[in-house]
Amino acid sequence: MSDAQLEQQLAFLTEIDKLKSVDRSTLVTDGSRPENSAEHSWHLAVYALILAPYASDNVDVFLAIKMLLLHDIVEIDVGDHPIDVATNWSDVAAKELIAAQRLFSLLPEEQSAALLDVWSEFEAAETATARFAKCLDWCQPIFMTMACDAAPAEHFQVVKDNLSTGRASVLKGEFPEAYAFATHKLGWNTTVQPEEFAARHAFLTEVDKLKTVYRATTLCDASRRENSGEHSWHIAMYALILAEHSSRKIDIERVVKMLLIHDLVEIDAGDNPIHGDHDPAEMEAVEQAAADRIFGLLPAGQRTDLRALWEEFEAADSDDAVFAKSVDRVQPVIANLETGGGSWIEYNVSREQLEDRVGWKVEKGAPALWGYLQARIRSWFSERV
Repeated sequence: MSDAQLEQQLAFLTEIDKLKSVDRSTLVTDGSRPENSAEHSWHLAVYALILAPYASDNVDVFLAIKMLLLHDIVEIDVGDHPIDVATNWSDVAAKELIAAQRLFSLLPEEQSAALLDVWSEFEAAETATARFAKCLDWCQPIFMTMACDAAPAEHFQVVKDNLSTGRASVLKGEFPEAYAFATHKLGWNTTVQPEEFAARHAFLTEVDKLKTVYRATTLCDASRRENSGEHSWHIAMYALILAEHSSRKIDIERVVKMLLIHDLVEIDAGDNPIHGDHDPAEMEAVEQAAADRIFGLLPAGQRTDLRALWEEFEAADSDDAVFAKSVDRVQPVIANLETGGGSWIEYNVSREQLEDRVGWKVEKGAPALWGYLQARIRSWFSERV
């Protein structure tokens, strides 16, 4: 991979940062603000991970995760379109295709074609995998609205209309477990709901809180601080796009799953900036307790598997975890470079500190990536002297 191609990949990853500024009509579950399309995409990918046991045998769950991570990228150009607003959907589809072609064309040709194919498969909704992903896309705003005490009455009416006669009505046949749970919540049926689905629903509702945990890093346009939900979406995309730059053989599916859940403990522990001052032992204890509580919401088998994946990321001993750590560390570096210093200025970061706390971790997992960024890093710090 040439520097020119890596430059294309980083240009794409920087451009899609704009998805964090596209608001949807659904509110985050604490009612404080509208959800944005980047954190929505992260939440949906987690839905696919957690609700995978309900997928049919011919569903490729990891492909569904990829679909959901990138399905709304086109909204950077065309915006979000609420289902309850009169809309020319054919016109929207045409504009979204143009947007997809523009955005994916920022990538090297082979990668561009591959991602456009994934996006197109989701849009066509003709395969079992795409139908499963679509069902999740219909479920999430329904469950979020039901969990939001502050949601206005008209939002609940949209949910009812959607389930009774709208596109989500197909859940009755295509995802009966989710349909039964939603209609039970609405009081439309009194059937006792399975404990395992209820546990997974409770987990998915709880992790929505990650969207209200704010980090030191800002968006690439410096308009506000990034939250940990949209950050998790962005670095999952980083992993997908930059996987070929790993210094070791990795299982990209495991890497992406790690990154989807790696920051969930921040719901309880908060974000601890890499350049901030904190007691590592105290922070580890708080995060372990948070992992106990949050992963403990899941059914036993899934709880054990995801907790182990989180522990693996934290230990950073495996090849998959080393690369996952690399992209987790490099994304804020690029955001800081895009914003003229960002949190480096706020925390008075030196070049030596950056290398000591960030550089070697990126270089360990993706040396070509860190090497490529050196000229920009060197230039920024030299101008600060």
